[in-house]
Amino acid sequence: MNFTFEVFEKTRGFFKLFLEQLSLEELNKIPTGYNNNIIWNIAHVIATEQVLIYKLSGVPMLVSDDFVDAYKKGSKPEADVTQADVNLISELLTETAKQTQVNYSNNAFVNFPEYTPETTGTTIHNIDEALTFVLFHEGLHLGIVKSLLKSVKL
Repeated sequence: MNFTFEVFEKTRGFFKLFLEQLSLEELNKIPTGYNNNIIWNIAHVIATEQVLIYKLSGVPMLVSDDFVDAYKKGSKPEADVTQADVNLISELLTETAKQTQVNYSNNAFVNFPEYTPETTGTTIHNIDEALTFVLFHEGLHLGIVKSLLKSVKL
């Protein structure tokens, strides 16, 4: 699993770079043809990881239910985020990834029920498969962020 967590950490690092390099206006802009923005996509990967890894395993999430509700699948940006929101999301990118690795090493995710995400229609049977799916999901949203970037760069 070292490789999985190395990729997880590096992917989160790419998202953090966007947060550091883009203005609030660029992070919040919803281009024509899209229903969300860069910051929503970045926060969405955190919310999804928390639900798929923690909530399904019965382990308390590292983020609030309000955070998950704001960025879960099917949600969309309701208001512009502030710099304080960006700072929190940036911190969560790092801290949740680190804590997930610690919790995995401590066998915290042993009660993982089968789950079939709509995204792929393939059933996740255990925590290792869930982590693989999380990497796939974050890769999808990294691509979306890069696509959005072409439309928002001022």
